[in-house]
Amino acid sequence: MNVDKYKKYIPVIALVAIIFFGGFYIGKGNTQKNSGIDKEIAYSEEAKQFIFNNTKDAFDFNLYWEVWDVLKEEHVEKNKIKDKELFYGSLKGLAGSTEDPYTVFMDPEETNDFQDDLSGTFEGIGAEVGMRNDIVTIIAPLDGMPAQKAGLRSGDKVYAINGESAIGLTVHQAVKKIRGEKGTDVTLTIIRDDSTPQDITITRGTIVVKSVKTEKRDDGIFVIKISHFNADTLELFYDAVKEVLLTDPKGLVVDLRNNPGGYLGTSIQVASEWIKEGPIVAEQLSDNRRNEHFSNGKARLADFPTIVLINKGSASASEILAGALRDYKKATLVGETTFGKASVQSLRGLSDGSTIKVTVASWLTPAGDYINEKGIEPNIEVELTQEDLDNERDPQLDRAVEMLLKE
Repeated sequence: MNVDKYKKYIPVIALVAIIFFGGFYIGKGNTQKNSGIDKEIAYSEEAKQFIFNNTKDAFDFNLYWEVWDVLKEEHVEKNKIKDKELFYGSLKGLAGSTEDPYTVFMDPEETNDFQDDLSGTFEGIGAEVGMRNDIVTIIAPLDGMPAQKAGLRSGDKVYAINGESAIGLTVHQAVKKIRGEKGTDVTLTIIRDDSTPQDITITRGTIVVKSVKTEKRDDGIFVIKISHFNADTLELFYDAVKEVLLTDPKGLVVDLRNNPGGYLGTSIQVASEWIKEGPIVAEQLSDNRRNEHFSNGKARLADFPTIVLINKGSASASEILAGALRDYKKATLVGETTFGKASVQSLRGLSDGSTIKVTVASWLTPAGDYINEKGIEPNIEVELTQEDLDNERDPQLDRAVEMLLKE
């Protein structure tokens, strides 16, 4: 299977906030005194048919320029308003009108940040941020990173950033405020499990994350921790597979806790190391077509007893892997119910270095389970409490090892 074919599809938790004016372009000829931008509008034939044949829903794109000029002429801080910020802001608003938190327009700066995330190197606190019930939410603090060390947990709701309200912010706006140079501090006001608000101050650092780590334990259990499905994941995972085949362990623990997702194609390739044949995941497209992605047939780990660790920070591509291994009965799931993100995003570069990340499909597990907003329940539920974390205990991993040693 060609990995590159799938690399552009990214079922990830959104980190930052579609293309503008689908039915027309900006041309030359009609100048406006305030903006200095030529604003003659030429409608495509498709746009004309819509505008002139749909009386009830008809609209005129010139309204956009009316609003533009009002802001430029009358806003109290009009001298501070920059044309590019107005333009990019309107594109983000257009994407936001879909009411889909995972469909976002990213300007060139945001695109660079996003690419850094996928490469695994950036400066910040080391946590994935998403939206849940219109509230900025911590999806997954990354292992060993500043956010986790400061006590941030999956599911924490962010109500303020450095004392300024986070209510109403997009994911991108929140991320932009949270990120910053190494060595600087950011204070998040969070609410955890309906408790009273608490402030957590985090010193930002350089975040360099290898997405796959391995450990061959003295008891014969081999642990593979996958923190993301990023650009480096497949090569590192294949190295782990080779190590497993050489050492022949008693069993495998695949740790997907706090894994917020990544490339769809990568999760399919990883799942194929357990599943010999059949679909790994099915995409449900907007025209009611279903597109199934099948195993590549390697299945080199199929005969190793396997337990997958999951929690509420496991999302998207990690849920694809967990769901497939569950449905084919290739692994037992231990831990807590996952996040519940069952959508696929396509990333497309634009001419000025901006990008569009747009939801193009929903996905289902091989058995047809649509897990969006409900998540995947573990076969065996084991809670990891704050007391466990404070005392460096891991009852979820302990339970997995105990089960494998009994087989």
